[in-house]
Amino acid sequence: MQLTILGGGGFRVPLVYGALLGDHAEGRVTHVVLHDLDAARLDAVTRVLAEQAAGIPDAPAVTATTDLDEALRGADFVFSAIRVGGLEGRAADERVALAEGVLGQETVGAGGIAYGLRTVPVAVDIARRVARLAPDAWVINFTNPAGLVTEAMSRHLGNRVIGICDSPVGLGRRVARVLGGNPDEAFIDYVGLNHLGWLRGLRIGGRDELPRLLADPELLGSFEEGRLFGTDWLRSLGSIPNEYLHYYYFNRETVRAYQEAEQTRGAFLRDQQARFYAEMRRTDAPALKSWDATRAEREATYMAENREAAGAGERAEQDLESGGYEQVALALMRAVARDERTTLILNVRNGTTLSALDADAVIEVPCSVDANGAHPMAVSPLPGHATGLVCAVKAVEREVLAAADSGSSATAVKAFALHPLVDSVAVARRLVDGYRGVHPGLAYLR
Repeated sequence: MQLTILGGGGFRVPLVYGALLGDHAEGRVTHVVLHDLDAARLDAVTRVLAEQAAGIPDAPAVTATTDLDEALRGADFVFSAIRVGGLEGRAADERVALAEGVLGQETVGAGGIAYGLRTVPVAVDIARRVARLAPDAWVINFTNPAGLVTEAMSRHLGNRVIGICDSPVGLGRRVARVLGGNPDEAFIDYVGLNHLGWLRGLRIGGRDELPRLLADPELLGSFEEGRLFGTDWLRSLGSIPNEYLHYYYFNRETVRAYQEAEQTRGAFLRDQQARFYAEMRRTDAPALKSWDATRAEREATYMAENREAAGAGERAEQDLESGGYEQVALALMRAVARDERTTLILNVRNGTTLSALDADAVIEVPCSVDANGAHPMAVSPLPGHATGLVCAVKAVEREVLAAADSGSSATAVKAFALHPLVDSVAVARRLVDGYRGVHPGLAYLR
């Protein structure tokens, strides 16, 4: 079985390959094709993968190419993890937004809109090529903004594109661990959009243990989200929000922390990964060791500005564990390819799951997965405050899709202006001008 990874020179690709190395069952992935526009990055990642596979006799073969059509032909699964504009683009997204006093995070607020505007046209082109060159392939999308990009691709691939994210998985595992349960056996009742969802229950042995957590302030404050949001706010909500909701609930404090930071997250990652890829140009550099050290630093500094704004301190050792998007991807491929039925939190088309949204809206919910794909499970309605936020952000996503389709700068302004974290139409207009000035890929807006 062939897995094609788009963005194959990306830093997190070894996580996916590492998961594949642990799968020895019949019907596993036997060939990985890496595609990237940057041949040097492809070479660096290929070296890391070779060291990972050393001594493993049935390790999937790896080939690399800069030809997209060549990469797609013969694919059974396509894993999309591209970054249009690179990390320099992410740093620019943050810089332009912060200059206007609004959030520039890569998936939330102004930064997320800018990233979406330059990514959607590329993602749509990929979807059309997949439909033409590998019509039976399943696309697993990890490209951010994941929900928006998945929805754009679903207009051409239908239900054969499924979005994944490690954030809700990581949240569920932390809560299960705090409650003394096995994270692999707990059912996570989680509903929302990508990076905009709430854990509303966690069943262990058929019993919802979340009320016990909410009733115990000491237990509630013992893990990352409790320290980030504060126990009083979590008890007021009656749920545990995805960490990205900190940008909404504590926006003023987070924007200030970002403005005062020595370096934004995107700029930090840009410089950190530039050092890694530069080191990989040395033929004697220890590829896997260098990658591991870089990854550890990356995880330890995740959402540092938010923790500073909340006074949450350094990340605890137990919180450094990845949510495991690579394991979600592997479980998804197994379920579809082998009909190994499972339940996963995924980004899929709504259907009739959330009555406040239309059938084609991509949402993030628990899904049952089998050989026919991912099927959203029935969930209870969101409370009013959550429904309002979900509907507002989904409306913004639709304006981003419309702007990307039409090339209308007026529609792009509308997308920025309607976002809950952008407080002025005048600011929205300046944001569009500012982003067009730093991103050549937005020249299509007119």
